[in-house]
Order: sequence, then C-alpha cells, then structure tokens
Amino acid sequence: MSTAIVRHILVKDLALAEELKQNIKNGADFGKLAKQHSICNSAKRGGELGEVKKGQLVPVIDKLVFSAPEKVLQGPVKSKFGYHLVEVKFRMQSFR
Repeated sequence: MSTAIVRHILVKDLALAEELKQNIKNGADFGKLAKQHSICNSAKRGGELGEVKKGQLVPVIDKLVFSAPEKVLQGPVKSKFGYHLVEVKFRMQSFR
C-alpha cells in the first residue's frame, strides 16, 4: 500500500491559486499562505494533510499525489471543491 505525506492549499478562485503559487515560488511560506487562504480544514495545520493512503483523496488529487515528483509544487488542479496547490513531501511504500 502506497502512502504519502502531503500538504495543500484549497481555494475557490483560479486567479488566487495562481497568485499563491507564484508567491510560494518567490519564497513565501507555504504554511502561512495555507493558514491565510485555504478553505480546507487543513489550513489550521498550515495545509498539512499528513499521511494519506492511495484512494483516500478525490480522484484527481489522488492521481497527482501518487504520480507527481516529490517536493515540487503542483497545480492549480481543479476538483469539485475548488483549486488545489499540492506538494508531496515524500512517499512511502508498505510491503505488508
């Protein structure tokens, strides 16, 4: 079973998602921006989703989490909830 440590920012507006992505690329703190702007419950933890298992997230985000390179900011990615900026901190493979 694959798992990943993930953080993300969820907003309703594409323009805001693009602006936040650029701010992060320019050195802004991901966690602070998540706390200020994300509409996900993870905002209070700086966008930290913690350890997630394959199939636990909405399909478009799940696919991204388990295929995108680690430590690279991804998005904005649209889901039924809004626009996500996602970073996979690292992945683990369980051999149970």
